[in-house]
Amino acid sequence: MSAARLLAALLATLAFVPALPAQAETPELPDRIAAAWRTDHVSVDERLRPTMPASELARIRTAIRSAGLPVYVALVPQSPYLRASGYDLPTLLHARIGEPGVYIVAVVYDNYWSDNAALFRPAGLRGRDIYSVRADDKQDSDVVDERPAPQIVRTIQQASTAYDGRPLPQVPAADLEPQRSDGGLSVTDKEDRSAYVGLGVGGMVGFLLVLFLGLRRRRPGKQTNLHRSDDPPIEAWDVELKADDKIKQAERALARLDKRNNKTTRQLDQRDDAYRRLDAARTLRADQPEDLLAAAGALVLARQAERVASGAELQPPCFFDPLHNPGTTQVDWEDEVEVPACQNCANVLRRGRTPIGLRVWSKAGLLGHDRKKVPYWTLDPEDSPMVATGFGALSDDLPERIAVR
Repeated sequence: MSAARLLAALLATLAFVPALPAQAETPELPDRIAAAWRTDHVSVDERLRPTMPASELARIRTAIRSAGLPVYVALVPQSPYLRASGYDLPTLLHARIGEPGVYIVAVVYDNYWSDNAALFRPAGLRGRDIYSVRADDKQDSDVVDERPAPQIVRTIQQASTAYDGRPLPQVPAADLEPQRSDGGLSVTDKEDRSAYVGLGVGGMVGFLLVLFLGLRRRRPGKQTNLHRSDDPPIEAWDVELKADDKIKQAERALARLDKRNNKTTRQLDQRDDAYRRLDAARTLRADQPEDLLAAAGALVLARQAERVASGAELQPPCFFDPLHNPGTTQVDWEDEVEVPACQNCANVLRRGRTPIGLRVWSKAGLLGHDRKKVPYWTLDPEDSPMVATGFGALSDDLPERIAVR
């Protein structure tokens, strides 16, 4: 009798299960933001809505209407997803929306805001890069970060300038950090400031000298072959410019952090770590201005310095190509070693192939007089801390190795 009852209960359960509504999985952050943007270009995470002042949203919407190009803004709190993939989020959102314009993701860390933005133009339209405009903006580091609107409005203005060359307006006084007198600086702060001023002047002189020598070297004569085998890889100049721009952005992020009052112990640690990486990036650019490995290392370190100074979690570079997006995926490599890789390189490995990676010139031939491009990780690690550490992907002591060279 009990067996019959058990069978009847089982049949009733099986009959009932199909009638239950399917439990939909929670969409990932890019999908949620993209869905909200299809009805409103300002997306506010539901966790922030109860505390978001209406005046802040009104300012953002006013700036969007006057931008002269489509603008998409998302306001979200810090989360594990953003710590792992926040760098890629504007690009992922653009892939879902598919429209040209500026995509801005503003993230709140504790009690301050930081935004990540990307500008996408219609096919064939060229112009300035938004990060280049931001690096030249002398007021960028002075914008307050306790509220989201000031930074977002300024980013929209920077994107408009990059898009069509319109003048960059002045930041309203209410959006600027209050000026502090020198009387509020300690003796140590004054010494640090003097040291940074000296470093800045020395760095500028060195940069101008490198630029002058580089332009002289690049100026071809009538009989010059532009593709000699002993020339540096053609992408070296692009990497050097990107490294210099990223160093400027890191300096501004650190200046913004330095201006914060009542910094927590965590913020002080972040500042020290960011300066350590920024100093190493400056050293690489000054000591080896025309070396591709050094330029790539400087770009990685400056990118990390900016990220740490902004309160975001440190991310290792992609082992195979440090110029790619950060290495957010661990993959198996030679000798059963796991290395961080960007999503593209990880996909290549899953297909059983080796990523092309960052390639540099190496001696070849019987007497070593020929040159060929090889993956950087095939070079002797004793010759370069970048090779030895995989640009910091294998061990996070690249700044220390550079400091002792």
